[in-house]
Amino acid sequence: MERAIPHTFYYTHRRAEGFSGRAGAAESRRVSSFSLPGTHARMGLMKVRIALAQVNPTVGDLAGNAALARRLIAEAKRRGCGLVAFPEMMLCGYPPEDLLLKPRFLEDCERTLRRLAREVRGVAVLIGAPAAAEARGGRPYNACRVLVDGRIAATYRKINLPNYGVFDEKRYFEQGWLALVARFGRVPVAVNICEDIWVDDGPAAAQTSLGGARVVVNISASPYHRGKGRERERLMQRRARENGCWLCYLNLVGGQDELVFDGCSVVADPSGRTIARGKAFEEDLLVVDIDPGAAAPLSPRRSTRAAPRHVVEIVDLPPLRAVRGAKARRRTAPHLPPVEEVYRALVLGTRDYVEKNGFSKVVLGMSGGVDSALVGAIAVDALGADRVAAVTMPSPFTSNETLRDARAVCRNLRIGMIEAPIGRIYESYLETMRPAFARTRTGVAEENIQARIRGNVLMALSNKFGWLVLATGNKSELAAGYCTLYGDMAGGFSVIKDVPKTLVYPLCRYRNAKSRAPVIPASILRRRPTAELRPGQCDEDTLPPYPVLDRIIELYVERDQGFDEIVAAGIDRATARRAIRMIDGSEYKRRQGAPGIKITPKAFGRDRRLPITNRYRGAGHD
Repeated sequence: MERAIPHTFYYTHRRAEGFSGRAGAAESRRVSSFSLPGTHARMGLMKVRIALAQVNPTVGDLAGNAALARRLIAEAKRRGCGLVAFPEMMLCGYPPEDLLLKPRFLEDCERTLRRLAREVRGVAVLIGAPAAAEARGGRPYNACRVLVDGRIAATYRKINLPNYGVFDEKRYFEQGWLALVARFGRVPVAVNICEDIWVDDGPAAAQTSLGGARVVVNISASPYHRGKGRERERLMQRRARENGCWLCYLNLVGGQDELVFDGCSVVADPSGRTIARGKAFEEDLLVVDIDPGAAAPLSPRRSTRAAPRHVVEIVDLPPLRAVRGAKARRRTAPHLPPVEEVYRALVLGTRDYVEKNGFSKVVLGMSGGVDSALVGAIAVDALGADRVAAVTMPSPFTSNETLRDARAVCRNLRIGMIEAPIGRIYESYLETMRPAFARTRTGVAEENIQARIRGNVLMALSNKFGWLVLATGNKSELAAGYCTLYGDMAGGFSVIKDVPKTLVYPLCRYRNAKSRAPVIPASILRRRPTAELRPGQCDEDTLPPYPVLDRIIELYVERDQGFDEIVAAGIDRATARRAIRMIDGSEYKRRQGAPGIKITPKAFGRDRRLPITNRYRGAGHD
């Protein structure tokens, strides 16, 4: 007889409706972990073949997403899989944001799910989709639906709802409370969703130690930022070791407005070793054979961790399809080098924004500078040269060298270039404004007129031909306000909005290394950055040196450090004070800018939401 332990736990146990036993039969008990029905002998569990469908859905395209699921379900069956999983909220796309506040949207999601469920035969399916509120008018759940033999057999409702950074799930979802273990015959499989695996007291501990799960499947929609894939993988390895289970982590892939999902799904064995990894920034079907008998979940009595605090729900379901034939070959896609990783994220984010919003072509201003050259290269890699147009718009201050470089980039990328000199338009503006500008010194107003003329030209082409304008400003400029509203900020999508200036150059060198001959001329990479809006202008006449400015942005914006901490990090006091004033004073500009791809831990926009009207100033820069 087992020695009594000080903790007791609740669980619910039922047979799924329509399967063996009384329909929907359920029971709740207060028991010790050692008498739970989920704890089996460690021998004799059959091997299972699981497919992780790392797919790229589109928000709101219910029919298209369901068709994508059907195709991958058929492929998983063809490859002998007993279970196929799809990412978090895959059926409706993620994040659906305020679509979740529309009752009709939720009803359409449920109808689409039920139609899909009726077609599921011979394989069990885990798919992310909203689940209806339990009370009329209540919020829905972020759920994983279990489809078996033509019906929705079980539902897991996400327990840990993230409400930080780009996440706003408590606005939309009700919190779940049951930690589901779907017991397919003698194979107990735990199901949870994204944040559930990130928190230290998440449901996986209860699902393994109380529910006897040997396999944990976490379906996720985890957005990308630099280094996130490796960070996630280390966490999954640790969770697998902690819980003595096979951990199958499935991530979304694709671009959705500012967010990019990088895939990089992972399977870790009970020792914490990665045995399979999905591709980065590509759709993938990751198929693995798993021996649940090799896992040995720790009971709360044997574990040094705190006792699980979740209620476990065990649902009995028909056995999974037996594994037959040759063992599935494990595949571990390589981790990408850091600069290539960012470049691939920018390409995918651009492609999906253009494609999913139905644009046939994009256009950008090609200045002969480094930022527009990089954006042009990304656009070509995302869409093809025939879908990219560039416009060079020289002013009286444009040098022959930059004009020559602009033409060279377009020629190297094989994109069409429109030349639209703005000198006469600029003179017309000055003539019109002469009475109002009388007895004033030439300055920023005259400089910004040129930028706004260029923005106007690009938007005219957009209106005439339906092209999407790509803005070319980088994070350093946007942070400091070194950009012109309705000028170089004009556009529908801002490709490198979250890319610091000091990262622009490594990205250009990476792109050059991909080609037989460099597509971005060395003269562009050597030239001191300049907006060329007045004679002899240089960016660093107005801004701190970019390495210093980018370090301040990292500390102040991405890490939320204050003035004193920034100075303590080695930044000159006057420089820190000036940069922080620039950043704080430019919030109104950034609020009016186009959406752009998040690649850092904290991007302007969804990540960082400060008031425009704001008199708070941290110590040291009053």
